[in-house]
Amino acid sequence: MGPRPASVSPARAAAYAVLVRVFEEGAYADRALRTAVAALDDRDRALAQRLAYGAVQRARTLDHAIESLGRRRVHRLDPPVRAALRLGAYQLGFVEGVARYAAVNESVELVRRAGLARAVAFTNAVLRRLADGICPLLEELPERTAAEAALKHSYPDWIADVWWRDLGADEALAVMRALNEPGRPVVRLVRGELDGTPDADVPGAWHVDRVDEAAFAEGRIWPQSAASQLVGLAVGARNGERTLDLCAAPGGKATMLAGEVTAVEVNEARGRELEETARRLEAYGVRVVVADGRELPPELTAFDRALVDAPCSGLGVLNRRPDLRWRAEPLSELQLELLRAAAERVRPGGTIVYSVCTINADESEAVVEASGLEVDPTLADEWPQFRHPRRPEFLQTLPHVHGTAGFFVARLTAR
Repeated sequence: MGPRPASVSPARAAAYAVLVRVFEEGAYADRALRTAVAALDDRDRALAQRLAYGAVQRARTLDHAIESLGRRRVHRLDPPVRAALRLGAYQLGFVEGVARYAAVNESVELVRRAGLARAVAFTNAVLRRLADGICPLLEELPERTAAEAALKHSYPDWIADVWWRDLGADEALAVMRALNEPGRPVVRLVRGELDGTPDADVPGAWHVDRVDEAAFAEGRIWPQSAASQLVGLAVGARNGERTLDLCAAPGGKATMLAGEVTAVEVNEARGRELEETARRLEAYGVRVVVADGRELPPELTAFDRALVDAPCSGLGVLNRRPDLRWRAEPLSELQLELLRAAAERVRPGGTIVYSVCTINADESEAVVEASGLEVDPTLADEWPQFRHPRRPEFLQTLPHVHGTAGFFVARLTAR
């Protein structure tokens, strides 16, 4: 009679399903998680998210440990084995308080349940080597260069190179560490009251232990980082003015703006979601237009203000989107096109705010410089605590400094 098969906890089974879907099927981690945890209770959901997101984030470092200790190339493994080893390795190397036998035995059982009986012995052997050796291996990984830091903290080389260039080694390492840790939830208080702590620097932003689903459904709060809310405040929209929001979905910033707001979204489904958000938050001044921001209808012109919160690499929000670091790419050409398109639709002397949720000079100050628009330096005077460390006329929030997402913000003047 053979050994009795191990059970698999619902949280580990869900996390495993997320890893398979993200790395083998190209799914987005948040959507895959939503499906995988639909039937779980709150405690198991939280654990599944921690395990899945952590293993996705740390995949490069985990693969190095698996290859070093397991002596087999990760890309040559069967997908179920690859996912199970990553899940087990993450628990053994990065999660305190997880029993070694649970991390090993349940990961082995996931391979068995996937129908790969021939791979069970191999998986078990590798996981036992990881249990003995992964922590010393991780501790000994150096971080003296961008390439070494990228491996130790699990980022693509190009991201490490950008941060080394733009921030210097010490600051780059601090950003890497910060964006591997989950941030505390932050919401915008739309109306009413809530339990939480108001942000010290950004009016309307509240730090909470969890997002109150009832308050969210009723439109009393909106999950939104303090840095994102800073962008909305930087626009400075007033009643009686017309503001163009060129990349408006999902609507957090558009619904902050006073006056008449034309919110542009290129995707029809996201446009409908944007309309629903405006209704829920009672932002009655928001009108949604489904269009490409670079090809607007001719009647959309002579705005007092514009916001271009452009698509970007998202390097400032990598802790909230664990798979993004493996998909991210700079979008400077698109950003410049959108910024120039907005400038054409703002009256002479009007204001344009350009923002990106990234930490990358190629997508931030370089885009502003290429636009040829005049920079309004008073923005940094209004928010000196967020002044850009190298370019004092701009704002740059940094996760390890400000405890929020990494956003670049510039205020410009239309000609």
